[in-house]
Amino acid sequence: MKINRIGLPILALALGTSGLAMAAHTPTGSSPAQYGQGQGGWDAPPQEFRDIQRQGYHDGIEGARKDYDNHRRPDVNNRDEYRHPHVPASARDDYREGFRRGYQAGMSHLSVGH
Repeated sequence: MKINRIGLPILALALGTSGLAMAAHTPTGSSPAQYGQGQGGWDAPPQEFRDIQRQGYHDGIEGARKDYDNHRRPDVNNRDEYRHPHVPASARDDYREGFRRGYQAGMSHLSVGH
């Protein structure tokens, strides 16, 4: 009986610390949507994009990731961020163009090999 009172907490502590040690050695940013961000990777917006298009592109990749993770049908028109962007009216077309291209890039990347 004394073994159970002492042994279980020791076992729980040992298992808990081994999990923390493994988590400390896991590389950060390992989800597919984060590979190469900011480094010219697959998710980098085209060089010719203006700032609002870049924002749309990154939001499109994020929208694709959410749809993919939630097993939704890939359709950019189902994203509220695309239909009703929170940008000035004069920038909506540019934002939507960037969003659409980012969404397509994200879906293409996520669906390859899965």
